[in-house]
Amino acid sequence: MGRAGLQVPTPCVSVCWAGIEVPASAQPGPERGDSMTPTLMALLCLGTLPKPTIRAEPSSAIPWGTPVTIWCQGSLEAREYRLLKNEGDLWTWITQGNLWTWVTQKPLEPGDKADFSTAYMTDSSAGRYHCRYLSPTGWSELSDPLELVVTGIHGKPQLSALPSPVVASGGNVTLKCASWMTFYRFVLMKEGERQPSSTLDSQRAPSVQFQALFLVGPVTPSLRWTFRCYGYYNNTPHMWSYPSDPLELLVSGVSGKPSLLTPEGPVVTSGQSLTLQCHSDVGYDRFSLSKEGARDPPQLLGRQPQAGLSGADFALGPVRPSIGGWYTCYGRHSLSPEWSAPSDPLDILVAGQLPYTPSLSVQPGPTVTSGENVTLRCQSRSAVDTFLLSKEGAASPPLRLRSKSQTGQHQAEFSVSPVTSAHGGTYRCYGSSSTAPHLLSQPSDPLELRVSGTADTVSPPQNESAPGSASDRRDYTVENVIRMGVAAFILVVLGILLLEARHSQTRTPEAASS
Repeated sequence: MGRAGLQVPTPCVSVCWAGIEVPASAQPGPERGDSMTPTLMALLCLGTLPKPTIRAEPSSAIPWGTPVTIWCQGSLEAREYRLLKNEGDLWTWITQGNLWTWVTQKPLEPGDKADFSTAYMTDSSAGRYHCRYLSPTGWSELSDPLELVVTGIHGKPQLSALPSPVVASGGNVTLKCASWMTFYRFVLMKEGERQPSSTLDSQRAPSVQFQALFLVGPVTPSLRWTFRCYGYYNNTPHMWSYPSDPLELLVSGVSGKPSLLTPEGPVVTSGQSLTLQCHSDVGYDRFSLSKEGARDPPQLLGRQPQAGLSGADFALGPVRPSIGGWYTCYGRHSLSPEWSAPSDPLDILVAGQLPYTPSLSVQPGPTVTSGENVTLRCQSRSAVDTFLLSKEGAASPPLRLRSKSQTGQHQAEFSVSPVTSAHGGTYRCYGSSSTAPHLLSQPSDPLELRVSGTADTVSPPQNESAPGSASDRRDYTVENVIRMGVAAFILVVLGILLLEARHSQTRTPEAASS
């Protein structure tokens, strides 16, 4: 690096320079190497000139091997600019050499800024910098420090949002930067900003990782919220890791929430294809799918019109254990940066991940009458935290009950009271662990519940006809025919009875005379 290391001779006279004790031999005069004059020393101590500003482009965190430019901005009367690097107790004036190029060290005409550039950023270029300028009245005081760091020295950390990268407008979110490396500190940077958003000491997490938790907010849809984080060690604070993968926060609002469902049902098995469908009757152009606690950013898809609804189908591919979890989706209009309210959460459960199979039984039996009380009992000899009862073909999530230990078995009893025909169907039960609630055991054998009876049978509606209609006339005719038939039958019976009575009376006198 083209620079001059300044040695302090003895005896040494020091002067006040913007609150920094600088050896007199390290304070160049109007020409480098000249000794200080009493007048110039007095001007430096008075600090009457405006303090210059210093910045780095494109950022103060520069990847290894890429170019960087340091700008020093002072007064329009400035005749010369100089760059100073602070390395502990050693102050070094940056001079023209192979690494740094003084583009406007001594401009032909006075100007209010100068730039110092290097085409190849290295660890020797990183450090703390100040600048100052020379005007007709003397040298200015030092600028505020610029912390120039080189990135890409260590492995990248991981950045995630807790609980989700989707944040309600005006809300806050916690960003977790974590690494298996023993970094001393973590740094959070927002895209588009030259300086770090925040720096926090590393904390050891229960997972043995090292991490820092950054509180971000309140967030608004008018800005873009994309972040990366870095880590560094205590003895090399200007040498940072590679950046984490970018994490973009999505800002949600209060517009109509979409619905989220899956044709496969909430319980799936490894290797099965899985598609999550986000639909809305609001004409959204973009849809986003987010998983709670996921490190990956939300998936984004364009609108796919379907039968009067707008929506998008998110194909998650063959099911893996890591797919299990809570999902929500959002919609957005293309001209608005704000996302909708979240859909109701959808819990995806992956069966067959725990090495046991529970059993399922029903009391009083698999065939019951509508209105009876029914109990479905799920049991296992293995340790189970929670039992889940799932009905085949049901879109609703499985029922959950905490396991109870009884006579060496873990069990849960699901009561249905009173049972109706809607409860009929095929059931299975599963067990889960509290440490991984989205991973389930093998399914129990299927149990078919049959509900008989007419207690909840609904009679088909009868057609209503207007009075005096043809159907009414037909109904009256039939009734009249029936009445006439009944009357004729009664008359016939009465006639037979009368004839029989008269015949009996005729035979009685004859019998008496004989």
